[in-house]
This record gives sequence, structure tokens and C-alpha cells, in this order.
Amino acid sequence: MKNLRHDQSARRAAAGEIAGLRVRLADAEATLRAIRTGEVDTVMVAGKAGSQVFTLDGAEHAYRVLIESMNEGALMLTADKTILFANQCFARMVKCPLEQVTGSSFRRFLSAADRAALKSLLKQSDQSGAKIQVSLHAGDETQVPAHLSIRPLARNGFKRATFGIVVTDMTEAWRNEEKLRALTHRVVQAQEAERGRVALDLHDHITQLLCAVVVRSQTLADRLPAYAGPLKREALKLRELLGQAAAEVERIARNLRPGVLEQLGLGTVFRDTGTEFAKRTGVALQLSCVSLPARLPQDIELTLYRILQEALQNVALHARARHVQVSLTKPNGLVRLVIHDDGISFDLEQHPAGPNKLGGLGLISMRERAASVWGTLSVKSASGQGTTITVQIPLEKSRADSKSSTLKPNLKF
Repeated sequence: MKNLRHDQSARRAAAGEIAGLRVRLADAEATLRAIRTGEVDTVMVAGKAGSQVFTLDGAEHAYRVLIESMNEGALMLTADKTILFANQCFARMVKCPLEQVTGSSFRRFLSAADRAALKSLLKQSDQSGAKIQVSLHAGDETQVPAHLSIRPLARNGFKRATFGIVVTDMTEAWRNEEKLRALTHRVVQAQEAERGRVALDLHDHITQLLCAVVVRSQTLADRLPAYAGPLKREALKLRELLGQAAAEVERIARNLRPGVLEQLGLGTVFRDTGTEFAKRTGVALQLSCVSLPARLPQDIELTLYRILQEALQNVALHARARHVQVSLTKPNGLVRLVIHDDGISFDLEQHPAGPNKLGGLGLISMRERAASVWGTLSVKSASGQGTTITVQIPLEKSRADSKSSTLKPNLKF
């Protein structure tokens, strides 16, 4: 009888334990469902100081519908980058189930460099917010370029600060940028091809015709009798002007088709360009070129030469400068060209064209040329300090792009 009572007590205890497990299982399933559907409004985070409960304010249905209907990722982070809330768009962006995202660390989706940059940004972020470009490591091991817009949120009595982040997938924007760069590259190629044809026509036709006229005018001057002194002097003057015209046409053809660049390299053509500019304009030019152990890629050399040409043209036409300094260096996998003049400055705010507010067709052309080889161009202009143009082109990126691109360079001089 005693054993029977003991067995009944054990069965009741087991039944109670099973019922408890069923309740806990139902709670777990309800929690997972709430996380998947975005209904969860409380997250418990375990830390060194013990577990802390975060209540997500504004978890009303309308707010949830708004956040979940966004085409942008939405996150709420603690200062140590724990994800308190994420919407479905962000989960799809990083290709992870939402239940694996919420409560995890945002650092898992970032590279070491992006982690350090974000950590510094969170410390400095004020109520005006901050922005940063990162590359997210998705669950399928792909990279997703993203733009983070960060704003600190009210602490609401919590010991740790929280941050709201809007995550924008930049994949399509990057693809469009690649298409634009490819289009710019094709335009540059077409320009160079057309310049080559014009230069060839000038050299083979116009220059030869002018040279023939020079010779005929000299013959005419020699055949004039001695008593026709004024007429002879006029013929000699005509021959001199024709010679100057032939030299000018030859200079234009040489600038359109810089054969010396292909044959002798960037340093030589920079020195020749600087000498010709100083002689033509009277503006002193100081050139400093690093000794390049090897030739740069052809498209980079042409880009730097065309930018120098355009910059010196702007100086000659607008700057009223007395001195120009040109520096070509090669620091840390980059090639950098700096052009500084001591002329009058101009207000960049008055020239808002382009994303970098580089106005004027000349500056826009230089910026587009730099972008076509993955480079950047910046302009600084201040009263009393002149204007400085800085071009930086990454060599490795340009080489890799030239190998992988279907638009193979075909720049002939």
C-alpha cells in the first residue's frame, strides 16, 4: 500500500513537471513567433553587471507596421553594439533569420576596420547624428555595401545608452556608380580617339600646307628685285607669321596627341609641359616629380597628364598667378598629383555643380577623369592662399579594375 502511494506521488510529480515543460515550450514558441513577426517589445541582455531588461518603447501596432514596411534596415543598438531590435528588412539584407539577429552583436556583421570606425563614431555621436559607410558580412559570406545613419536615443532610465540606426543597402547605388564609371571611361576613350584623329589631320595636312606656304613665301621674297624693298620686307614678315602659325598648329597637335607620353613617360612630358607653359604665359612653374621605378598604367598616365593640362589652362585664363607648383608623388600604393597656384581664389559655394561642389566644366572634367580610374579630386581655394588641386589614384584598384573590366583600355596616342 505504501509503494502504491509512492508510485502515485511520483506520477503526479512527473505529470506536473511535464506540464511545466509544456508551458515553457509554449512561452518559447510564442517568443520566437513574436521575434519573427516583430512583436517583441522587451529584450534581456546578459552582461558583466548581470542581466538587464530593455523595453522597446513605441511598440504599438502602427509603429511596428511603419518600421517593418520600410525599405531600409532599422536597428536599435546598445553602446556595446548589442542588437535590441531589428526589422525584417535588415534581416533580409544580412541574409540571417530575424531570431538570430535580435539579441546578437552587430559586430559580427562588420570587419575589424569598420568595427573600430563605428566604435569611435558612437562615442562622438551627438543629437545631430552621424553617418558612415561600411561593408556588411552577410550570412552567405557575401559583402553588402551599406550606409549607416546613426542617432542616439533617449536612455529612458537605462544605465546604458541606445542608438537608432537606419541601414541603407548601397548595392544598387554601387552598381550604378560602376555603370557611370564605365560610361565615363568610354567617353574618355572616345575623346582621346577623336583628339588623335584631329591631331593627325593637323599634322599631316594643315602643318604641311603651312610649311609649303612658308617655303613659297620665302621664294617669292628672294625673287623680288632690290628696288622693291618695302614689298620684300612685307613678304618676309608674311613668311615669319606663317612660320609662327605652323609652330602653333604643331603645338596644338602635340597637345592633342602626346606621343612623348607613350614613348618617354610621365616625368618627361610633365617637364616639357611645364617649360612650354612658363614660356608661353610668363608664369614661373616649379616641378617636383618623384622618380618612378616603373611606368604607371597607360590610362593613369594619360589621366594625370590631361588633368595637369586642364589645371594649367585654368591658371593661364583665370588665376592671375605668378607662381605654380606641381608635385607628383607615389605614397603607399597611390599616385598623387598636387597643383598649387598663388593666384586669386574662387568661392566653391558659387559653383555647386557635381556632388563635391566642383563647378565649371574644367573642374567637372578633371573630376570625371579621376573617377574613371578610381581616383578622387579635391579643390581648396581661399583668399590670399590661392588654389590647390589634389588628385589621388589607387594603383592596385586601377590594375584590378582594368583586369576584371569588360571595357579594356584602348588608348592610343
